[in-house]
Amino acid sequence: MVNLIVIFMAVVLVNNFLLSQFLGVCSFLGVSNKMSSSVGMGGAVIFVMFIAELVTWPIQQLLNKFEIGYLQTVVFILVIASLVQFVEMFMKKFLPALQKALGIFLPLITTNCAILGATINAINYDYTYLQSIVYAVGAGVGYMVAMVLFAGVREEKLWDESGVPTPFKGVPMVLISATILSLSFMGFTGLFQ
Repeated sequence: MVNLIVIFMAVVLVNNFLLSQFLGVCSFLGVSNKMSSSVGMGGAVIFVMFIAELVTWPIQQLLNKFEIGYLQTVVFILVIASLVQFVEMFMKKFLPALQKALGIFLPLITTNCAILGATINAINYDYTYLQSIVYAVGAGVGYMVAMVLFAGVREEKLWDESGVPTPFKGVPMVLISATILSLSFMGFTGLFQ
């Protein structure tokens, strides 16, 4: 049990997909301008990571059994794309406002390298089925934590646009803020081994 908690906390804080591994940055920068859309995107990513890991780990075992593990990336992308389509149809039916707020970034989960990274990392780390599921959920929670923290920074506009030099206004200031948030997570390095 302690091992599962360590895996979970390590991927949330130390090896955060967005702030340490820089996976899934496109949606991080695109959706994090509002808290509600950040929470929605984070929830969708957690769900897709969880379901993707439930499905891909056993598929990898089959690929290994038939000695066709080299098809891992192609098969995983197809599985993830199917899951995202399911999530999008569900949101369109039951959460249309959130689906509209996420816009193009919801279908981009299909190609979100954080989802694919979580499934492949769990295999590469030789995690058991339960450990890989905890890892994927932790990766999703870490993704959501980073999204919500950054949305809080962006909504509050902690930097005053009038005091920012012209070359740094807009996107450069967003990237600088993301960098500072990423650096703050470096304080967790070495916490979980």
